[in-house]
Amino acid sequence: MEIYFSSDLHLGHRSVIGFQNRPFESVEEMNSGIIHNFNSVVRRDDILYILGDLSYRIPESQANELIKRINGRKILIRGNHDGHYDKSLFEEIYDYKEFKQEKIKYVLMHYPLMEWNGSRHGGSIHLHGHIHSNGVYNEENRMNGILRYDVGVDANNYYPVSLRYIRSYFADSARLHESCDITIK
Repeated sequence: MEIYFSSDLHLGHRSVIGFQNRPFESVEEMNSGIIHNFNSVVRRDDILYILGDLSYRIPESQANELIKRINGRKILIRGNHDGHYDKSLFEEIYDYKEFKQEKIKYVLMHYPLMEWNGSRHGGSIHLHGHIHSNGVYNEENRMNGILRYDVGVDANNYYPVSLRYIRSYFADSARLHESCDITIK
């Protein structure tokens, strides 16, 4: 079983294609493309944390049908555009979540935080969405020793990112190693 993260899919949101320069001709192509990308890596028994803004301004029934097509045991961290969904489509729903895996704490929220639980000690990584960044934001954080990562689709080529990838992304961070006294594999 793998653990994956993503956010800001904005399924059904026609205007996000232009706003974010997404490489899709239509909202239908975007919905299908993102779902295809997710299902190409996420298996049915994998855990998929969706850190908000799963859909935007579409009927609940349409959003639920799209969500059903996405593989994985889904956990929703609500974002500012998340309305009502069929709760049975998710194992859990939160506004904020923390968990620890192999001595590293992960702090999950839709919004980016300047500071988060454990950030001063370097033993935690903050995963978020909301800002629709490109990969430059994540790279700048890493270069500046900031253990914060935008898991949004716009920053990750419209794919979810794995926990394994996040760990390797920050593998050279001295702050992470010092506080956790671990070696990233």
